[in-house]
Amino acid sequence: MMNLIKELSWRGMIQDIMPGTEAHLLKEITTAYVGFDPTADSLHIGSLVPILLLVHLQRCGHKPIALVGGATGMVGDPSGKSEERNLLSEDTLHHNVSAVKAQLEKFLQFDGDLPNAAEMANNYDWFKEITFLDFIRDTGKHITVNYMMAKDSVKKRLEGENGMSFTEFTYQLVQGYDYYWLYKNKNCKLQMGGSDQWGNIVTGTELIRKKIPGSEAFAFTCPLIKKADGGKFGKTEKGNIWLDPAKTSPFHFYQFWLNATDSDAESWVKIFTFLPESEVERLLEKHRLNASGRLLQKRLAEEVTLFVHGREELDKAIETTVKLFANQTAPATSLSEADLESIEGIVKIDYPAAAFNDGIDFISFSADTSTNIFPSKGEAKKMIQNGGVSINRIKVENLQLRLDPSMLLHGKYLLVQKGKKNYYLVVIV
Repeated sequence: MMNLIKELSWRGMIQDIMPGTEAHLLKEITTAYVGFDPTADSLHIGSLVPILLLVHLQRCGHKPIALVGGATGMVGDPSGKSEERNLLSEDTLHHNVSAVKAQLEKFLQFDGDLPNAAEMANNYDWFKEITFLDFIRDTGKHITVNYMMAKDSVKKRLEGENGMSFTEFTYQLVQGYDYYWLYKNKNCKLQMGGSDQWGNIVTGTELIRKKIPGSEAFAFTCPLIKKADGGKFGKTEKGNIWLDPAKTSPFHFYQFWLNATDSDAESWVKIFTFLPESEVERLLEKHRLNASGRLLQKRLAEEVTLFVHGREELDKAIETTVKLFANQTAPATSLSEADLESIEGIVKIDYPAAAFNDGIDFISFSADTSTNIFPSKGEAKKMIQNGGVSINRIKVENLQLRLDPSMLLHGKYLLVQKGKKNYYLVVIV
């Protein structure tokens, strides 16, 4: 059996760990779980770390449980939040739970013949049977208010302007009960999660200790991923980077990793790939000898896109990247009609020929509701003045530029670039 803690430690994926955890994992096949919050109908790349914890766990011979919080999603976790979230309707929550379950099933092995086959769980399945009075009598009595208020997630909120509702205050008890239920019914002896979950996780181990004398429950957390520049990991100007290809195309997903800074890529290649330590060291050494080649970012982008979206989508993302970025000095006329039609993941816009052929100024065209390249004419002007707009790889410098059919590639295409990474293929129909 591989040493899970040793493997995660060199990758920088261990922050807090309960004494005895490593020894227990080396002693026997251990069932462990991570909870996923169904606040949306897709996980995003912030969820990749807990997914990877479960994958590493299974690769090391242990049994993973992916818990989707159908019940806790109704309450809302205050950890790391400055204010209370809007609660979701039951229908929305059930939809989200189903979607998140389907995503998790892509990453773990659920083959029932395996001794450590993964399982899915939904805490709504046990909480729907528990009355409020049962819960406060059988669970609430074991954890003091003093204990709950000492948690950082509670302290920060109590010191803030908006305080904390009783609903959110109870969250750590509800999560703690999950661990107790899984311990009792699934022999689950380890909970893993992000470092912001440590307080909730420890409440679970405390509850197990109180309700089942002589029991042993373990825990560890992974550091929260941060960008070297202090920006929030996984956020771009367009919002979250989702795992659902309908929300974030595999091309844009690939581009996110490809555009990582050197310092971020050096830590992310350890966390987000399964490359062994010796290979990572060789890769880092090669990268440092020629950082401008971005070898590290390319390998990182390939490995993560392959894991999340598969080989076919990775190949398409690389192909699109080559067509758009490999030879920026070549005129756009070098792109064939087939090239333009096969570009994956960029925004494609149909625009009426009648409106185009009559002649239209570029600023009005780009801010038109039918193109939405810019939210307003003012934004379009500003970016043109800053040199950030190109048509068919030729920089737009004239604010009065008018579009006409002579500019079209193959008689019907315009390739518009906004900033460094945003491309739009306008098709005149």
